[in-house]
Amino acid sequence: MINPFGLLTRRVRGFRVIDIAAVGVIVVTALATYAFKTSAGAEDADSLGIEGQIVAEQQQIRLLHAELAKLDDPTRIEALSSQYLGMGAETAKQDISEVDLGRIASRPAAPAPVLTPSPAPDDPEATPTSVETPPSSASSPRPAAPPVHARAG
Repeated sequence: MINPFGLLTRRVRGFRVIDIAAVGVIVVTALATYAFKTSAGAEDADSLGIEGQIVAEQQQIRLLHAELAKLDDPTRIEALSSQYLGMGAETAKQDISEVDLGRIASRPAAPAPVLTPSPAPDDPEATPTSVETPPSSASSPRPAAPPVHARAG
């Protein structure tokens, strides 16, 4: 019969087999531990890089919110509209009632301006345009719109 514990006492070139197996297990365990630690360090560096990107994106978002608040400021919009569009604050004359809407809708509108290109002699790339109003057709006024009625309920 074979002795199962004979492997523990058997010697190969002066070393017990169990000692050689133990050294092999220790070497494999050390190499696996080193590999796991190296991969964990790489993942930690990646997570720090991602966290840095998150912080940078949050700063960019805060800057964009501040810029949006500046651009969306009503006083700035009012100043730009009066400077470039000649618009001002609404007056009491501009406020109308529902009764006046039917009268305004039935009034013929002025024709829209037509943009026509004008030649630029010096700059071939520039295409300035001039605004010309088409001749008004007094003989064919715009048909009247039906009056607006408010629904109850």
